[in-house]
Amino acid sequence: RSEGAQVDFNVADSRGKITVFTTRIDTIFGATSIQLAPEHPVVSKLIANDPELLTRLDELVAEQRAARDAGALGEAEKHGFFTGRYAVNPFNNEKIPIWVANYILMEYGTGAIMSVPAHDERDYEFAKKYDIDVRIVILPRRHEQSEEKEPALPYTAMNSLLINSGEFSGLGNEEAIQRMTQFAEEKGFGKRKVTYRLRDWGISRQRYWGTPIPILYCDKCGIVPVPERDLPILLPENVEITQQGGSPLAKVPEFVNAKCPKCKGGARRETDTMDTFVDSSWYFYRYTNAKLATAALDSKAVEYWFPIDQYIGGVEHAILHLIYSRFWTKAMRDLGLIKNAEPVERLFTQGMVIKSGAKMSKSRGNTVSPDDMVSRYGADSTRVYSLFAAPPDRDLDWQENGVEGVSRFLAKVYRLVMKYAEFSSKAPSSPSAAARDLERKLHQTLRRVSTDFEGRWHFNTSIAAIMELVNAITAAEGQISSGGIPAKQVSSTLRTLVLMLAPFAPYMASELWQTLGERSQLLRESWPKFNPELAREEQVEIPIQINGKNRSRIVVTAGLDDEEVRTRATIDDKIRALLDGKEVVKVIVVPNKLVNIVAR
Repeated sequence: RSEGAQVDFNVADSRGKITVFTTRIDTIFGATSIQLAPEHPVVSKLIANDPELLTRLDELVAEQRAARDAGALGEAEKHGFFTGRYAVNPFNNEKIPIWVANYILMEYGTGAIMSVPAHDERDYEFAKKYDIDVRIVILPRRHEQSEEKEPALPYTAMNSLLINSGEFSGLGNEEAIQRMTQFAEEKGFGKRKVTYRLRDWGISRQRYWGTPIPILYCDKCGIVPVPERDLPILLPENVEITQQGGSPLAKVPEFVNAKCPKCKGGARRETDTMDTFVDSSWYFYRYTNAKLATAALDSKAVEYWFPIDQYIGGVEHAILHLIYSRFWTKAMRDLGLIKNAEPVERLFTQGMVIKSGAKMSKSRGNTVSPDDMVSRYGADSTRVYSLFAAPPDRDLDWQENGVEGVSRFLAKVYRLVMKYAEFSSKAPSSPSAAARDLERKLHQTLRRVSTDFEGRWHFNTSIAAIMELVNAITAAEGQISSGGIPAKQVSSTLRTLVLMLAPFAPYMASELWQTLGERSQLLRESWPKFNPELAREEQVEIPIQINGKNRSRIVVTAGLDDEEVRTRATIDDKIRALLDGKEVVKVIVVPNKLVNIVAR
């Protein structure tokens, strides 16, 4: 089930239109192309006068059908072709190219999508391959558009703010989805829509290894289920596995030949077995009481343990195993065997470790031995690099020089803690600017690590924030040595630094924890809490946008009243000149983030 919107894109220079389904209408200003499924009926019309493209279309359709039959739709390399035609984005009247792509499926949505490469992984991969524009239209809420670099692409998080999106810039994406959908409905080019992606699941396989299907074929009685008293059906052990077609079980007479439970005459046993996904769809329920001999599962134990709080797995599990297990769970609930309607509450799909852009395999000779890495750089360096090199939901392209860089960083942390572990200095009469700056940086880092780690699983940005804190401490060493930063604050800062580093580099962090004089087990310590007041910047630089485009910047006191920020923005010399002769419709203020002036 997908909740979203249908939006109509007119085909330029024609009366035709293409309807797309999207769950992220908030990113529509970042759409840089339309992608059509090869079997979409409009494709042949768009390229009717181009024999070469018609031939390519036939090839793409045949290829997609073959992949579908082989169950390998998600595995094929993404490719397609430009139709030579353009569609018009109804939100900004921009013409964008229409492409045909093999990863778009006719059976999902409308068979057409708006491609937003900056904020969708598949679109990004396709755009990079064919040099299609990439336009950022959402940013993390904490992003202040000052000197911070843009987020890693594709950026797909929901907790975001819109930019470069006309009058909708500055809105949070949840609000933007509602308002933009309403706008599309009012203007007559879109509507709310719920779609379902349902397909039949053929569970039979011509294999030996699988659960026997409890069905008998009787010439007199027809198809007859095996009575419950005769279950389970056990696989025979005297099976010869050959290269010939058909089920191996069909060649075992003592398995095939059976007695019909109705007429007591001869019958033939079903020789196909169930797809092993059937077993993996419910086995985890059995784990709650694996020794139960009277039933398949213990309903009370299942009620206690399920649903699973957090499931982590590859994306192939999300589109196969988890779909099947959800079906099986709902079926067992309907039968009264269990009470929960879902097997899992939260799902996280992680990327793979690749090398030189390819999946690691012995046949390619591009494998990396973890034992070798641990032997050369240590377990902590190997672990931190694995978490730092890429977001956890993206593939990580292994680079050994990256492990070396992380090893140098950890050595820097080690030297820093060892240097100041027993540092003492006379406390200054009043906090210095350097002391306040370091305290602010510490709480900003703790806020960022806590948010990225616990809420978003962005371990890479958590580690990046810790690296920035280490750089800030190093830069403040002169003030530390001169007494500008009290020894007590230095000790507290290092203690919090080690606590934040512990999940990523537990061995070194545990050693440094003891070096700081602590006697408790580090990994049993509570996670430190940040103080929002201490993390607040005294001044912030805010971009001023006109209709979603950056036009100027102002520096204001952090937390300044929205009305005062509005006034400062509208009297800015550059903004006043750009607004001359225009009507200001409204001014949107995102506190400490940006100002967007909607004018016409």
